[in-house]
Amino acid sequence: MMIVQDDFSNSASAESEFEEYLDHLADPVAPEIEIDSVPDDLGELYRVWNGSQLLGTFYQNLQGKWVAQPCNRDDRPCCDSPLAAQIIIIAVNGLLVADVA
Repeated sequence: MMIVQDDFSNSASAESEFEEYLDHLADPVAPEIEIDSVPDDLGELYRVWNGSQLLGTFYQNLQGKWVAQPCNRDDRPCCDSPLAAQIIIIAVNGLLVADVA
């Protein structure tokens, strides 16, 4: 009878650990986004990174608009702020995480 009890305890423990693992996978984790800049002929070119992966660049054009250039995309949306350009680049790359707290 002791063996049956041990098997049940091990099975319940494994199931509990598996449920914790699934809960961990379901939790959205915010990406570690970094912004840096490099000088360009017309001003600063800002780069948006997720770790070592370049997500895109953005810059301010001569009309004062901010132009977002996500990597591997042909579209170049114009924005009113640098934050909006960053959000577009992050969202296009599928990394936008909603704050549910």
